[in-house]
Amino acid sequence: MLLKLCLSTLICAFIGWITNFIAIKMLFHPRRPVQVGSLTVQGIFPKRQKALAMNLAAVIEGELLSHDDIRQAMQRPEFSARLKDRILDGFSEFLSTRLGSLNPMIAMFLDGPMMEKVKGLLDKELDRIVPGLLETATGELENSLDFRRIIQDKIENLSMERLEILLMSIMAREFRFIEVVGAVLGAFIGLIQGLLFF
Repeated sequence: MLLKLCLSTLICAFIGWITNFIAIKMLFHPRRPVQVGSLTVQGIFPKRQKALAMNLAAVIEGELLSHDDIRQAMQRPEFSARLKDRILDGFSEFLSTRLGSLNPMIAMFLDGPMMEKVKGLLDKELDRIVPGLLETATGELENSLDFRRIIQDKIENLSMERLEILLMSIMAREFRFIEVVGAVLGAFIGLIQGLLFF
């Protein structure tokens, strides 16, 4: 009787594990539709890749990343200050090296205090220009970047092999946990069944 009880528990544990193992594999396999009699079998992700791409893109755009997020990032004072500094550095380099190399008189004229005055004027002018420049850039990004379309296209064009590798690398532990839970539940059911029948 003890042997039968152990055997029942082991068989049910195996059935629970193999059922969950196959269910996880069927998320990705078979990649192409397979006809089994009147039934067509295909993995869930390959079969619903377009719908998955559309829904995931909508969620990402609606909940995770939107044009408003980019607008807020570009309107932060520190972003504006960094942009202004880069423009000032580039303009200073242009004046001192490129423009100065055209004529020695220009180089003498732009040396020392005069260069500092020009940079001071440019600094004030950039305080006026940069916010409008950022606003224009943000508007251009909003008009030219369709997050939903980009994400949807990327997911639709992602090969199933690559998608499987990505998801397995992210969720390998969770998938193994599902398999173990299947084995544990199967063993428990086998034990109860064995106790009831033997």
